[in-house]
Amino acid sequence: MATEPMTNYGYEKLCAELKNLKEVERPRIVVEIDIARSHGDLKENAEYHAAREKQAFIEARINELGLMLANAQVIDPASLPHNKVSFGSSVKILNLDTDKEFVYTLVGSMESNPSKGLISVSSPIAKALMGKSEGDEVSITLPNGENEFEILEVFYKDIVFEG
Repeated sequence: MATEPMTNYGYEKLCAELKNLKEVERPRIVVEIDIARSHGDLKENAEYHAAREKQAFIEARINELGLMLANAQVIDPASLPHNKVSFGSSVKILNLDTDKEFVYTLVGSMESNPSKGLISVSSPIAKALMGKSEGDEVSITLPNGENEFEILEVFYKDIVFEG
């Protein structure tokens, strides 16, 4: 697996999730399994089987997070210049066809959340915006066709991840 760019905020969020899974969820599910096991016949014990499935999910997520973190290339976007669109930049763009404004922040693919304005640097929009400056116009192919955008502003703002 190749390295994947990630903000320090995204890295910290994944570390916190991993810690919670290892220190809280894993021990909790072990207790749930023990309680369910004490109820008798395991072949027909739905509570036991549900707990084992949950345990498998937790272990898979722990492994997945471990791989993500091991392959993360942590970049502090605050340390980068934001006079041009780059990793960690926030950019306000205007769709010249619809006159709608959008604000996106470019992050790693593992931390993207388009509904919150966090888009992956590997997305078509981000790829088209990378390296561009305020006032530049870009053509971006989206599912609804070719769209023309003007970059209104390139800036840095702290990235906050919510649950």
